[in-house]
Amino acid sequence: MRVFVTGGTGYVGRVVVESCLQAGHEVTLLARFDSERPAPSEGVRVVTGDLFDESFLTKQMTGCDAVIHLVGIIREQPRRGVTMDHVHFDGTMSVVQAASQAQVQHYVHMSALGTRANAVSKYHRSKWRAEEAVRRSGLSYTVFRPSIVFGRGGPGPNFISQLTDLVRSSPVTPVIGDGNTLLQPVHVQTVAEAFCRALTVQEARGKTYELGGPDIISYLDILRQIARSLHRRLRPVHVPMMLMKPLTALLQRIPAYPITQDQLVMLDEGNVCADLHTVYEDLHLSHKPFSV
Repeated sequence: MRVFVTGGTGYVGRVVVESCLQAGHEVTLLARFDSERPAPSEGVRVVTGDLFDESFLTKQMTGCDAVIHLVGIIREQPRRGVTMDHVHFDGTMSVVQAASQAQVQHYVHMSALGTRANAVSKYHRSKWRAEEAVRRSGLSYTVFRPSIVFGRGGPGPNFISQLTDLVRSSPVTPVIGDGNTLLQPVHVQTVAEAFCRALTVQEARGKTYELGGPDIISYLDILRQIARSLHRRLRPVHVPMMLMKPLTALLQRIPAYPITQDQLVMLDEGNVCADLHTVYEDLHLSHKPFSV
């Protein structure tokens, strides 16, 4: 198949593109004007353009069989116009409409575990609006909601690498609340396999899948595993949530501050799949246990 990919130069995207190439697909990769162009690769055509330029996207998608849309942000920069709603909803609308104009056969969308209409976090609410735009588009689609992603991926920060830097660089490790929030990390290769297989598996058409790994693990246990991998003793300092919320509200605009109110809300509510069986059965995915 000929596949158009957005967000293909990032942490998850780089592995998705590799999986598509290994499956014999040809990839057209959208790169931003201000991003570093990936090295030339057989089977990949790189086009530089704007996610919000619908006519440009339509032209580049013409002749493609499928679209994989991976672009997302975890932190807003309002002064630059980089907001959750703009990137997640407006960006998705642009890609969906271009895909429809280009008569693309199938569209595969990156959402996030915890996405729902009444979500507390702006991140999950904006992801829900994007999902609804996909479902209303008239396109054949598959939506994935991955949990925390781990494993060796492309460039850029990820949850586990950020925690690793925190444990490595500090004599004590701040832990928000009691640290017992449950997470279900999924390997980046499993995510890539899912996106790639959804291109051709008929059972995946019209479905929204939650996507996690086989292990449910607490936030504090993840920190312990990271400390063991670094041959360090974890020295946790628990910070009450009631203290973190007002502090984060004041400091989140500072780029060096490591967490936003939205991320705080998502960490507090946990990230565990309600249904993991269906996606593994439909797409024949391999179970990869959590490791750092």
